[in-house]
Amino acid sequence: MKIALLGYGKMGKIIEKLALEKGHSVVFKSTSESSEGNFRDAEVAIDFSSPDAAVSNISKALEAGIPIISGTTGWLENYDEMVNLCENRNGSFIYASNFSVGVNLFFSINEYAAKLMAPWKEYDVSVEEIHHLEKKDAPSGTAITIAEGILKHSEKNNWKLNSSSENSLNITAKREKDVKGTHTVLYDSPIDTISFKHEAHNREGFAKGAILAAEWLKDKKGVFTMKDVLAPEGEWN
Repeated sequence: MKIALLGYGKMGKIIEKLALEKGHSVVFKSTSESSEGNFRDAEVAIDFSSPDAAVSNISKALEAGIPIISGTTGWLENYDEMVNLCENRNGSFIYASNFSVGVNLFFSINEYAAKLMAPWKEYDVSVEEIHHLEKKDAPSGTAITIAEGILKHSEKNNWKLNSSSENSLNITAKREKDVKGTHTVLYDSPIDTISFKHEAHNREGFAKGAILAAEWLKDKKGVFTMKDVLAPEGEWN
């Protein structure tokens, strides 16, 4: 599989390493300052860039007829626009706030737990995320996905960042040195606390999931999610 890397920072370099180990090739890679290779040689593009570059990168791929995987967060106000462009171009597109298989399992566990906890009003639910100091968006896209899963089964109306109120789900965002990504869901009551946590030990899980998604998407048309990638027959595999 011939891959274009749109964004060649820490994640891009790990994706390149793992892709080459799997026998794929990287035919194009770009940063905000420079690019190398021929983009139109690519069979699939993987975007791990920045919030202000994501829409341009996704559009570039869709307009060139190249399937695109995007793991960049912080740009979702333009998500519907990218979906429309994909459909108009008969393209191929997957966005995920997190491509890690473990995190996507955590999403499903989180939704199931929220459904179980919904009748027990004495528990107040909140989400905490911790990332490295260089992460630009807060809360993380992963934390937002977790919050959205909880809100499906909650009487709370929305989520808010670092702001607790009766009708909103509080997300606390912390930035610490050399943290790859930790997400915790807390159900707190006067008598006990229940917590669920996912902690990434390195970035390889994100990179492996992105490559898996690219392999899956390469010959398909449409807009998909990681649930499609991981459970195409309705079962996790």
